[in-house]
Amino acid sequence: MEKGPFSVEWLAQSSRGGAQPVSGDTGGLESPEDLATLRGREAADRSSLGHKAEVGGGGGAVSGRPRTKFSAAQLQELERSFREQRYIGTSEKRRLAALLNLSQSQIKTWFQNRRMKFKRQTQDAR
Repeated sequence: MEKGPFSVEWLAQSSRGGAQPVSGDTGGLESPEDLATLRGREAADRSSLGHKAEVGGGGGAVSGRPRTKFSAAQLQELERSFREQRYIGTSEKRRLAALLNLSQSQIKTWFQNRRMKFKRQTQDAR
């Protein structure tokens, strides 16, 4: 496969197994000005995509899932379990998930975050 000029169209065609440009082929563009315009548009598209990601809000989860708001009863049970043992086992994780109507990954993440909070509190106390 010969290398051709990079463009969105060329990339789309090559990923679909379409025609590959030969050297000197500008992908249907008539002049170097057309090619420069296309490259400028592509750069603007990339920068606007990055800007949209920044504007999107508090730098939170990549998955787009909303933050879990734990109830007072859930927090009380999670804290009680944390006081007993900072690292949760599989069976305890399953039990808490069923008891509190949360997923096992939510339980695991809560414990990870709680250990970090505990670490910060103990370092600040020194």
